[in-house]
Amino acid sequence: MIGTSHRFPLRNAAAIVLASTVASTGALAGAKDESAAVWLAPKWFNEWHDGLANKGLNFGATYIADNIANVSGGVKRGAIHFGRLDLSVDADLDKLVGWTGGRFYANAFVIYGQGLSRNYVMNLATISEIEALPDQRLYNAYFEQSFFGDRLNIRAGQQAADVEFFDSQTDDLFINGTFGWPAIKASNLPAGGPAPPIAVPGIRIKAALTENITAFGAVFNGDPSGPGDQDPQLRDHHGLAFRVNDPPWVIGQVRFNYDIDIGGRPLAGNFTPGAWKHYGSFDSQRFTAEGLSIADPGGSGVPARLRGNYGVFAVIEQVLYRPPEVKDNTTSASIPGVTAFGRIAYSPPDRNLIDLYVDGGIGFVGFTPGRPLDRFGVAMAYMRISNTARNLDIDTQAFTGIQSPVRSNETLIEMIYEAHIKPGWLIAPYFQYVFRPSGGIPNPNDPTGVARIGDAAVFGVTTTIRY
Repeated sequence: MIGTSHRFPLRNAAAIVLASTVASTGALAGAKDESAAVWLAPKWFNEWHDGLANKGLNFGATYIADNIANVSGGVKRGAIHFGRLDLSVDADLDKLVGWTGGRFYANAFVIYGQGLSRNYVMNLATISEIEALPDQRLYNAYFEQSFFGDRLNIRAGQQAADVEFFDSQTDDLFINGTFGWPAIKASNLPAGGPAPPIAVPGIRIKAALTENITAFGAVFNGDPSGPGDQDPQLRDHHGLAFRVNDPPWVIGQVRFNYDIDIGGRPLAGNFTPGAWKHYGSFDSQRFTAEGLSIADPGGSGVPARLRGNYGVFAVIEQVLYRPPEVKDNTTSASIPGVTAFGRIAYSPPDRNLIDLYVDGGIGFVGFTPGRPLDRFGVAMAYMRISNTARNLDIDTQAFTGIQSPVRSNETLIEMIYEAHIKPGWLIAPYFQYVFRPSGGIPNPNDPTGVARIGDAAVFGVTTTIRY
């Protein structure tokens, strides 16, 4: 998310590794879980690495590069390259020091290059999940303790919410950021909430209530970056803000696992309803504290502050097909078969830009002859602009006399093919089409203020190498 490209800061990367110990992204799935160690590193280094891992100290690295082009629509056409290096340490404290059930995990990002959404498309659902301002950032850094044979797990420290909450395994196949951390949360929560590239201090509890029912609950500091006019990533420079005094954000969900009979065999699925509440204050999407429209030139133009915020959501994931030779009966999206997901979320329209969010997709594994680990999929996402925000657009028309666009929704479609080149190396070409970027805001290149930003067609290729 920057305006100019930057050289890859390896010296700074080394510094932050020494300062903080780190880990690879939790969003990786399927063939991405393999390691490139056999062909990427010398034998002596792998033996040293594996020896440490056997003693409980596992270091890792994942490099993700995106080559991407906006070929039509948006605010600018062009092609760019950007990337992220994830460095990690995962410490099994039982093996290291005999602390039963204890674990320490940390990871950091080295981010370079400019982002397509910020500079070329200006849309809500970030085209690439790794898009961010160039930086060297601490991300996760937490301690985890398991009890009762892993039936209860408590995690405390700096962490993100995108991997466990409002998530499915199939959505990890896709590149757009909304399939990791949905745009309704990224747009509505302060600084986008606890998700890449910003994590926050918090406590998460996970409890297996029965064999098929698992409850998750967490409380996070409610503003990752604190107040200010700068971009949140600049206000939390290097991921070292460690804010703990802001009004909290609380989230919970319950996952129900089940099997259904499809074609004469049981196939796994799960349904996860949840809700969140934020105890801070939020800007009205239309009115000032005096009750006037924000667009009214006779008013202050300063949005009224509304106390609190909330959201409800649900996720469903279902295996649709497994080959007879596959005995695994989980919702894994990395083994041969077909899986699908759907998600829905709602937040009140008076204080949120997006009030309704729906997405869904389907993934296929092992359907390319001779390439059993290759995956491909199609997904879509719909973000409805709240009626309060739309009414502000109508107010703006009335007060300015300009028939500027009235926002409605942003919708996108993504198609992707993920090719397994060799262990630990993936190349994934993809296509995304964005309808009405940011819901249909005025095009900054139109001096009349009447035209909206055009629908954008984006082609990209993502490369992932994991050690």
